[in-house]
Amino acid sequence: MDRVLIVLLLVDLLFLGTGGLLVGAAVRTKNQMDGEPTLDNVAANLLLARTPWVGAIANGCLVFVAFLVSVPGLVLQTNRGWLKAFGWMIIVSAVFTLSLGLDIWFSTLKTRSNLRSVWAAESPEMQSLLQQRFDCCGYIDAATPPYQQDGTCPNAFIAAQKAGCVGGFSDYANHYLDRIFTFIFGMVALDFVVLVAVAVLLKERLDRARFRLGDLKHGLRGI
Repeated sequence: MDRVLIVLLLVDLLFLGTGGLLVGAAVRTKNQMDGEPTLDNVAANLLLARTPWVGAIANGCLVFVAFLVSVPGLVLQTNRGWLKAFGWMIIVSAVFTLSLGLDIWFSTLKTRSNLRSVWAAESPEMQSLLQQRFDCCGYIDAATPPYQQDGTCPNAFIAAQKAGCVGGFSDYANHYLDRIFTFIFGMVALDFVVLVAVAVLLKERLDRARFRLGDLKHGLRGI
């Protein structure tokens, strides 16, 4: 087995792994959001609910299909059609993945304004959990919007001494979403590596086909 084929096989398996990670992470996200909110997961759940996790499942399924298309292209040593189809599917997958990453990245550019609408849309119970999670009262401050009375903010005097949740919640959201879109952009980089390996193998097979055709012509001339 030639080295180019071995390299493509290895990166193809990594490519398949990213599809599994996408689907697994999206399914885990859905299950987590459907569960009971706690101090540990309340902030993450609110952020994940606004990420394109359905698109992540679709993209993961596209990766699986692309991998299946790659199998005959790798097994059939003289075939180039399956490899070309695989290459086009990688391009589609990479564009899809990049769009997911850019969607999350753009959301981090306006985190504070986005989170204010998130906060306003949540129930008093969820706001209270966020206050306990970040040891804060209210969103901008204890009065804007008004804080929820709980163990962290038991009265107006104590609530006024604490900062609003915007700082802690925004910092958490930026770090959390940064990890997600960094992973997604890493997947796009891997797609590019796979695409380059496919292109190299296609060129190698094309060269071999030309050599065989040339040998055949020389043989016929000898006859």
